[in-house]
Amino acid sequence: MAPRQRRHDPPEVDLARAADLPDEAWVTALSLLEHMGPRRLTALLDDGTPFAAWQRVRGGIALDSVGESLAAALGDSAARIVSRWSNDARRLDPVAVWDAHVEAGVGVTIRTSQAYPTPFADDIEPPAIVFTAGDPDAVIGARVAIVGTRDCTRYGYDTARQLGAELSEAGVSIVSGLALGIDAAAHAGALDALGAPPIAVVGSGLDVVYPRRNATLWQRVAAAGLVVSEYALGTPPVAWHFPARNRLIAALADIVILVESQETGGSVITAEEASRRATDVMAVPGPITSKVSAGTNKLISEGALVVRDATDVLLRLGMSNGARRKAAERRPRPSDEDRALLEQFEWQPASFDQLLLRSGLDFYDLSDALDRLCETGWVDRNGGWFERIAKPGG
Repeated sequence: MAPRQRRHDPPEVDLARAADLPDEAWVTALSLLEHMGPRRLTALLDDGTPFAAWQRVRGGIALDSVGESLAAALGDSAARIVSRWSNDARRLDPVAVWDAHVEAGVGVTIRTSQAYPTPFADDIEPPAIVFTAGDPDAVIGARVAIVGTRDCTRYGYDTARQLGAELSEAGVSIVSGLALGIDAAAHAGALDALGAPPIAVVGSGLDVVYPRRNATLWQRVAAAGLVVSEYALGTPPVAWHFPARNRLIAALADIVILVESQETGGSVITAEEASRRATDVMAVPGPITSKVSAGTNKLISEGALVVRDATDVLLRLGMSNGARRKAAERRPRPSDEDRALLEQFEWQPASFDQLLLRSGLDFYDLSDALDRLCETGWVDRNGGWFERIAKPGG
């Protein structure tokens, strides 16, 4: 587990290793600095390369030289924040942080990566960095978010679970936040159906399971589909992370469905984020006397589409009940030897030397195999780094 902050003397950094780190490593290190939210990280990276941004932060940003977007993101506390960033950067070892992510097998992609999730690439507020556990190809195909209150009724829980199961069986990936209540019910239904892979977006590092009661569900979603975060390993579930997390749920969804929601809260924020993206919002009606249906009923009165069953959702998606998820990309099946090499990739960039050690191949065989995998769309080459951008099926 990578510590979020280091409060001791500056670490001894392996300078030779640091010089060879990919861009993803520097963005990961930047994301761990105190007060470094998604908006600030994006603004900081807009001004140059990730390594240049790290050097700038570590040396102390000159506030009279920052661009408009970073100045706006820093706000009135700019001087205090950049001072804190500089102090924290001097206590953080980017090599150790990157090694921790590689060893944990966490996927790490940034906006310049070929493996960056397409739904985020096209979003109005894309994350600067994405950490993943599971199969990134889970985002291919139709996706519907099902969200709602943690304090749901049995009616709400059963409805969310049934919708999750029926939509997953029809080939729709269920997106949610792994929260208690409606979120958990929707993902449980999707897993029961053994259909399209579920997708979860969380507000902590991928090694910090929250809430703890959903630890088993978290593991099952990662095994069957994908868990996504914009926070590095070791990051705790701070309150402000969850509104930011909700925008990513909306960004991933073709439709956002609310099943039991009060008039305020995280699910309403997700609906608002969906509206910002011109994404359909649908809602399950509930009793007018129920507080946990006040938000969904209000959305319906304001024009949200009504969900009576999974068919309503499938029709809105342009799918039939018999629809099944199809891969968006057709790649030639790799040979057994090339498949074995693909298994040596994690979901982070790897150098040629690293792949030599992992694969046991000689120089020429590895070169030939990488050429084939790049040509057929399984691997992307960026300078001296190679990155798996797809995973072969069973």
